[in-house]
Amino acid sequence: MNAPQTPHTLHFMPSAGFRARAKDVVDNPFLRQSFRGAMDFLMSKRAAQFPDGEELESLRTLGESIRQYNLAKLPTLLEQLEANLTRNGIQVHWAETPEEANEIILGICRENAAKLMVKGKSMVSEEIELNHAAEAAGIGALESDMGEYIVQLAGEKPSHIIMPAIHKTKEEIAKLFAEKVPGVDYTDNVDALIQIGRTVLRQKFLEADIGLSGVNFAVAETGTLCLVENEGNGRMCTTAPPVHIAVTGIEKIVEKLEHVPPLLSLLTRSATGQNISTYFNMISRPRQPDEKDGPTEVHLVLLDNGRSQAYADEQLRKTLQCIRCGACMNHCPVYTRIGGHAYGTTYPGPIGEIISPHMLGLEATKGLVTASSLCGACGEVCPVKIPIPELLMRLREEAFSHPPQANPVMRGQGAGYSGLISAVWKGWAAVYRSPGLYRLATWLGSRFNWLTPSRQGAWTSVRVPLKPASKRLRDMLKERG
Repeated sequence: MNAPQTPHTLHFMPSAGFRARAKDVVDNPFLRQSFRGAMDFLMSKRAAQFPDGEELESLRTLGESIRQYNLAKLPTLLEQLEANLTRNGIQVHWAETPEEANEIILGICRENAAKLMVKGKSMVSEEIELNHAAEAAGIGALESDMGEYIVQLAGEKPSHIIMPAIHKTKEEIAKLFAEKVPGVDYTDNVDALIQIGRTVLRQKFLEADIGLSGVNFAVAETGTLCLVENEGNGRMCTTAPPVHIAVTGIEKIVEKLEHVPPLLSLLTRSATGQNISTYFNMISRPRQPDEKDGPTEVHLVLLDNGRSQAYADEQLRKTLQCIRCGACMNHCPVYTRIGGHAYGTTYPGPIGEIISPHMLGLEATKGLVTASSLCGACGEVCPVKIPIPELLMRLREEAFSHPPQANPVMRGQGAGYSGLISAVWKGWAAVYRSPGLYRLATWLGSRFNWLTPSRQGAWTSVRVPLKPASKRLRDMLKERG
């Protein structure tokens, strides 16, 4: 079977239709039940891995310290990483935008006359929409992670950063395989479905000209790329094809190898409730003359895409601590109800709400920063203690501030500003600052509460209308003498 030829039509669409997409899921009891069950399962698995609360907090503190330590030295560590990777024979490329990253990757493909790229799981490749770019260039791009393979066959985006096809049932997957994979009959046996995917991919690993992967941790002092996975497809992508391209964000860097084990422990236990992942790959160089396997070329593409913007602000820099475990999504009541596709971005859920504004600008994401109840669950479970609710409040301020700053911290600052809403809040503030206006407003509200509209925007979509009391507290006290 060749790489899927399903037309790729799904692109980033965060602000357009967010409410409609969310409502579609909320109105679908089957999807809501499916997500609820999946999130409950993941939460219980994580809880089982951290039975000792003191150990968990000490690990979280350690993880936070490691990430903040390395981010504080990020420019220096990036230079050190490049020097050591180059010394090891790995070619380093820098990309400021998704377009530049795609051009670098496709340029390497053209230099090697590549026809097929087999991909390990990489959220950064989703972030830059590499599959779209490869298809336009006439290069096949086949996902080898089972979840990613499923959503690619379906022509969809991943709905979760760890479990891309979590929104699919086995029956839907069975129907998809029967329709899209030649020679496959319908079966909803899970083991059989997995075997079908493995059979297809096994041959493609041998045929592929390029293997692409993500990077979980890049170690500056040794020039080592660390890759965490469970299926073995990542190892096949990085060893079987003659050329390996790794792509990652500039923040995925640690200074020393000793920084990796604590983060790895937090990552696997927080993400999937495992003590350790099935595979942990450490890549430091291409194939040497005396070695029988491995790629002859290894490339690393370091992507910025708004990360420098986050880095420039001391508070927003905490966004870059993320190790992409997905725990915040698993515990988020909003994500559980609307799923990942409603957000319209590569990174959904709480972490997506604070990362996407830097990547796409506040013009496209002003609606996402308000898609949170601020319950605090995301911050409580984050293994590296990112204060997500605090950052969401900051981003809301940036999105709805007016007038924009002369040198704005964020692209699109003030994109959500509304003169009407601003006037309402200013009027509210004026009433509460003036005792006379307050008494007048409450008197009018209590005497004319029958004029209160029954529809009050989004508030009344799930709540009863706000209606002033028929008597003010001061009137009730006056009656009592």
